[in-house]
This record gives sequence, structure tokens and C-alpha cells, in this order.
Amino acid sequence: MTRIKRPLVAFLFLFVVFVPQLFAQEADSTNFSIYYSSARNYTIADVQVSGIRYLDKNVLIQLSGLKVGDEIMVPGDAITLAIKKLWQQGLFSDVKIQATKIVGNQIWLDIYLQERPRLGDVNFYGVSKSEKDDITEKVLLLRGSQITDHQVNSSERVIKNLFHGKGYLNTEVNIVQRDDTTQNNSVILDIYVDKKEKVKVNNIEIIGNEALSDVTLERAMKKTNEKSLRNFFKTKKFLEEEYEKDQANLIDKYNEKGYRDAIIVDDSVYQVEVGRKNKPRVNIDIDLEEGDKYYFGDIRWVGNTVFPSDYLDLRLGIKKGDVFNQKILDKRLFDNEEGLNNVYLDRGYLFFNLEPVEVNIDGDTINYEMRIFEGKQATINEVRIVGNTKTHEHVARRELRTYPGDLFSKTLLMRSYRELAQLGHFDPEAINPDVQPHPEEGTVDIEYQLQEKANDQIELSGGWGAGMFVGSVGLKFANFSVRNIFNKEAWRPLPTGDGQTLSVRYQTSGKYYRTVSLSFIEPWLGGKKPNSFSVSLSHSRINYSANRYTQSYSPYGNSYGYSPYGYGGGYGGSSYGYSPYGGGYSPYGYGYGGGYPQYNYNYDSENENEDEDQIWETTALALGYGYRLSWPDDYFTVYHELSLEHYNLRNMGSMFYFMADENGQVNGTFNNLSFKTVFGRSSVDNPLYSRRGSNLSLALKVTPPYSWFSDKDYSAASTTNEERYKWIEYHKWLFKGQWFTPLTNPGGEHTLVLKTALEMGFLGYFDSGRKSPFEGFIVGGSGMSGYNIYGTDYIALRGYKDYSLSPRNGSNMYSKFTTEVRFPITLKPSATIYALAFLEAGNAGLSFQNYVPFKLHRSAGVGVRIFLPMFGLMGIDWGYGFDEVPGVADAAGSQFHFVIGQQF
Repeated sequence: MTRIKRPLVAFLFLFVVFVPQLFAQEADSTNFSIYYSSARNYTIADVQVSGIRYLDKNVLIQLSGLKVGDEIMVPGDAITLAIKKLWQQGLFSDVKIQATKIVGNQIWLDIYLQERPRLGDVNFYGVSKSEKDDITEKVLLLRGSQITDHQVNSSERVIKNLFHGKGYLNTEVNIVQRDDTTQNNSVILDIYVDKKEKVKVNNIEIIGNEALSDVTLERAMKKTNEKSLRNFFKTKKFLEEEYEKDQANLIDKYNEKGYRDAIIVDDSVYQVEVGRKNKPRVNIDIDLEEGDKYYFGDIRWVGNTVFPSDYLDLRLGIKKGDVFNQKILDKRLFDNEEGLNNVYLDRGYLFFNLEPVEVNIDGDTINYEMRIFEGKQATINEVRIVGNTKTHEHVARRELRTYPGDLFSKTLLMRSYRELAQLGHFDPEAINPDVQPHPEEGTVDIEYQLQEKANDQIELSGGWGAGMFVGSVGLKFANFSVRNIFNKEAWRPLPTGDGQTLSVRYQTSGKYYRTVSLSFIEPWLGGKKPNSFSVSLSHSRINYSANRYTQSYSPYGNSYGYSPYGYGGGYGGSSYGYSPYGGGYSPYGYGYGGGYPQYNYNYDSENENEDEDQIWETTALALGYGYRLSWPDDYFTVYHELSLEHYNLRNMGSMFYFMADENGQVNGTFNNLSFKTVFGRSSVDNPLYSRRGSNLSLALKVTPPYSWFSDKDYSAASTTNEERYKWIEYHKWLFKGQWFTPLTNPGGEHTLVLKTALEMGFLGYFDSGRKSPFEGFIVGGSGMSGYNIYGTDYIALRGYKDYSLSPRNGSNMYSKFTTEVRFPITLKPSATIYALAFLEAGNAGLSFQNYVPFKLHRSAGVGVRIFLPMFGLMGIDWGYGFDEVPGVADAAGSQFHFVIGQQF
């Protein structure tokens, strides 16, 4: 039995130990086992990935770190590390690595990965469409992307923060995942948002302040305001981000007063419920420590050789004993416009450096040492112009004030920027003078980066008004090239690039009205100096009898049935006051569109008699010449214009009743030969949206004083119109001033700008018996002229009906005052849009005896301006006139005004 049992035991032992391992080496992976207690080294024969649908398997194998041919221990660190690497990707909900086969010391591995579900759709509940768009932009939940727990939690946090930023401090967000039955391994997110109520500030309690009052400190906090009467027009909602800024503003206020050690020791924001409805509010407690008040002490300059210390002291403008103000110090030293650093930069010291150092503090006095490194003067090496794809380079280069070989000057650099912007061919907001210094060589390159904009304008318009249809067609080529007219290759579709302006326009309403005009401007006559030459020619004909529209309203209480409200046309004129010789004055332009005074008559087409028609024809020719002055500075310009206007009137007694003959009619031809001189100064930085600078002009238009060379008594009743008005005479004065001041963020994209303006005009005579029946001022409304048939100035006064403040032939004098706040909406090349609010006041009169310049008609309102390169400037204003106009019952009150092709 013993001999039999021992072989049997040995057989059973071998069967138990080796047979399982033999089966384990077969293809069936279920027939082998791997134990941590008996780890072995294997060579990887193959690695496969299973369980995924969307990800690249080869990339996943590389991420695992498991490579065919590597020797690893199983179980061991290599497998554990591979699993960790795959988990770290955050893409999987399950990761397993299994051995599918073992043959000898070779092992076949399978990486099983369960992908996280993908986003099938997102539903929002409790939010508006705009809020949904904001959430989508911030959270970026993209359909088809994988959804992780971290992403869901992060989305919930972002949504809460988004509404916290809008004052909803108690917002609750619940994101629910549910299976998407239409797609495998996809989920739908239902996002439930309960915004609750906006939380406003109930009370602000400031303690520890003695030097500054509670009111002063609360005013320093711009966006965090408690509910009180003085904050009636201010926002009271609590915004955490704005509160943090206002804490800094509060400390800045202390610093401005010399308390530079002031700190907020502690602050707390806690919610309370107020009122019968238990509305959520927040109380804010701020504990301050003011510290001592400091003053400027001695200021010593070190390293300055170009400018003496006395001059630098004067330029700095800070004296010993002044209250310490870090903000003022930084501005006086480093401000882009007023800083002392500009003194050096304008002398070529581009590599200049200034470091203000506090050398000691003696009690409450801070002594400074201004350490200056002047460096070498930088000479301009190259001046490059890039981006001008349409405008010829010489057109841009001739406007520059920076020349190779000259010393660098920041003032001349910015002046060059302004002149390029004034051309109108480039987007002012995109002009970038890129300064590229080379300290080792003592030189600097300047590259003016430009972006062309479309500034040609086309008009195809039609409108119905005053009982008739009006059609217009016009073309304005603002970058024309005359010298390339006969160059076939330059016609794309027209010869362009030389900065010349060519305008052609035709408008008609059939038998009633038609006009045609042609004008040309050469901004650099001869090509060497900015001397402009302009020529314009126009002819218009209006037949009042051809108007079937009967207008019986007479605002002036006369028997002639005059109505100041005509129909609107298209647009035109100088779109934003471009001056070919560097100023802001448009030397000669026609204002189209708007309305023209209509008259009360009935027209019977069946009994048409042209001999009885009321006809006014005007032919005008003007030649202009302008140039830039060098004194008092080269912002000044002078413009001269010689013009001749020929009027042909037939049966026009209804308008010029004071000229009517015994039959009540006015017939004849009249001539207006005049010479005009305009002194102007324009320093605005941007012609479309001016942030700073001014536009000033003083114009005198005068005819020869024919009456001085005649012994006739023109006041005599026997004097005929032929004798009195064959050659009309007058002298006309006009002053206009505009000032632009940045209120916020000077030079920034969203600068709030204050515009103030003043206008005054006077029409005088050489002989009281020969006063001009033309050239008056018509005040009121949009300022849009009707038909340019004579040289009347149309003056806008919003809040009042068109022409309502002047008699039918115009006033002899007027004054106007404007205050306007502008805010840009977009300043892109494709469109310039800004909103405005205005206060306006003005008046008009016939003579000094009855004119009271400060008895004004006041108005206020809002509006918007839109500049489109193809169509020019357009806008709409709503104004409310506060003062009645004598004799015109409904002239004031609520008025809408459309403006096209002009600025107020």
C-alpha cells in the first residue's frame, strides 16, 4: 500500500499544481489566474483597447505607457501606472486592464475603457433667451462633448457667478442628467435656474473715518450705493466685482487727500430681510484706519543735463508743502499727454527713463529724488507705410510730420496720426504708428499701419412727400485720381488713389423740381503744399405751379400761405466736414434732402399756362482756394471762395412780396457775385468720433458795395427791382465753434465725450434801401436744406419744427448754444455708431433793435448717429422744445428730426 500511495500522492500534487497553469496558457483567458503573491515578469506580446467608440485606440495605448516588447511584472507597478494615466484623462467612467492570453513569458493585454456619456442636448429653465445666450457663451456646453462630474459642478458654479454678477446673490442652480433615448451613451442636461430677487444695498456703515465724511466716501464708491434719496438715480444693486473696485476707489479718495497709509481694516457684507415682504438686502460694514496725512517735501532732480531743475520743477507743478497725492504725481510725470516725460520724448530722447524715489520721510513730509537717465537722442531711420491697398503712398506720406534723419518727436508722431485720420481714406481707429527703437544704434523706425476703408458714396433714393415723388441719383468719389483718367489700367472701376474728390448728383420730381450739380476738390494743388483747389457748378429749377399739393397752413399769420414744412429727399453734402487743406471746414458743399418751403396755390393741369407758372431758376459757379497757416500754429487754415449765382424769377410775388410789382408778381434776373474768406482752426483727433480738440471758424462773405458808387436813393418807391437787386449786395458774418472733451477713458474705445458748441451769424447791408432778399438764416428743426437754389444757411435747432424760428426769407442774425454728451456704440470700419443726449438753445431775429440774443428757445433730447462708408452719415434725434414760438402755435414740443449727410 505504501508503494502505491506515494506515486499517487505525487501524481495528485503535479495535477493540482501544473495542470491549471497548462490550461492558463491556452487561448481561453478564463483558464489562468494571476496572483499578487506570485508576480512574474512577462514580455508584452500585444495590447488591445476595447469598449470605446469615439477615441483613437493608438493614442490611448500610447497614453497608457504599455508598449509591445516591454518586459513588465504582472501584477506590478506598470499596470497600476497605466490605469492611473488613463483615469487622469477624465474621459472614462471605468478603466480595466486584463490579460487575455499568456504563452510562456509572453502576455496579451486588453485595456477596457468605458467612455463617459456625451452631451446630447441642453435645456434651460427659468432664464430668458439673452440669459441663456450668456450662459451658453460662458459655460461652453458643446453637443457631442463628454460630460464629467467636474464639468457639471463647474457649470453650476459659473452660472451662479454669472447671476451673482448681475445682483442675484441667492441664485440656485440644479443640473439634472438624464439618458438620451435617441442616442447611445448620451445624456441630456436639464439646467434649472432660480434667480430669486436682485439683492440691493440696504445700508453702508463706515467707521473709523474722521478726515473724510461719510457722504464723501460713499460718493467715491461709484457702483455700490445704499438706498437713499441722494442716490435716487444711481444703481443700488450689490455686485461683488464692483464692490471690490469701490473699496479701491475709497482708498484712492484717501490717497488723493494725502492719507497714503489709509487701509480697510475689516469689512463685512451680510444679508438682511427688510420690509413687510421680507425682501433680501445686504448691509455693508467697513472699518477704516486713516493713518497720517502726508505732504510733499523737497524734490531733487538727479541726472538731468538737457533741462535745468528749475524748468523741471515748473513743468512738474508740485511744490513743497502740497498735499501728497500719488495719482497726481504719476500723472505729472508719465501721462501720455501732460506728463513730464513728453518734454524729453519731443526732443528725441526716446530711451529716456525717470524713476521717482522716496529718499526719506521726515514726520509727515515725503522727500523725493527724481533720478533721470536721459540716454541718447534717437534719430528716425526708416518711415514705412503699410496697409494702403488703394490710396497711393504719396497721399499718405505727404501728411506725415516724421521724416528720416530727424530727431524723434512724440508730438509730431501724434500729429501725423491725426493728419492720416483726417484724410478719411483710412479707419481712424485702426491707424497704428508702430515705434521700433534700436537703442544700440541710437535710431528708431516708424511704421504707420493703415487699414483702408470705403469712403466713396452712392445715392439711389426715392421718396413721396408734398404730394409728389422725388428721385435722386448721386455719386461721390472721395479718392479720385484725375491724372489716371487716360490710363486704362487704373480704371478699377474708376481711377483712384490720389485723394481728390469728385461729386455728381441729379435730383428731380418731374415738372416740379430738378437740379444737377458737379464739384471737384484737389487737396494738394501742385503736389508740394496742402493748398486746396475746388470748383463747383450747379443748376436748379423749381416750378411751384407744378405742385398739385395744396398747403393752407400759415405759421406766420400772413396771407401768402407759406408753409415751412416740405418733403424729404435723400442725403448728400460733406459727410463729416472733411477739409482738403487740413481743417474741419468743408469749403463748398450742397445740402440735399430735407424740405423746402411750400406755398399755397392750386394747380390745374387741364388749364396749364407756362407763362403764369411760378418759376425760380438758379445757376451757380464757385472757385475755391485754401491753404494752411504756420502762425499762430499750423492748425490754422484760410479758405477763399469766389462765387457767382444767377437767379431767374418768374411770377414769384407770393414769396418775395416786398419786391412785387403792381400785378403782385416778381419777374427778372438777379446776380450774386461774392467773395468769401474763412479763417479756421481744427485740432480734433478723429473726424467721425472726435474725443478731443476743437473746430473753430470765422467766415466773412461779402459782395462789392455797389451802392457806394451810385447816387441813387434805393429807398425811393420809384426804384425798380432791376435797379435795386440786379446785383445784390451784403456782408455776411458767421462764427462757429465746437469743443470736444473726453469725460472717461481718454483715448479708449468707449470714451464718453462732451461736445460744446457756439454759433452766431449776422447778415448786414451797405445801404438800408438795398437790403439783400437772399442769404438769410433759417433756424429751426433738423437744419436740412431743401433745394439749394440760393445761399441761405439752414441752422438746426432740435425740438422745434423746421424753419419755425425764422420768417420766410430768413433771419438776419441768429445765435445758438449746444451741449451734447456722446457715447460710442461701435467704431468699426464697417460702421461708426454713437448715441447722444443734448441740451440746445437758440434764437433768430431780423434786426438789432428787436433781437435779444439771450432770450433763447430751449430744448433737450436724445439721438443716434450712424456712419456707413457707402452712404455717409445718417441719424435721428428726438427733441422737446420748451418755449413757444410767437405766431407758431405748434412749433415747439415733441419733435423727431432725421439728418442725412451732415452733423449738428
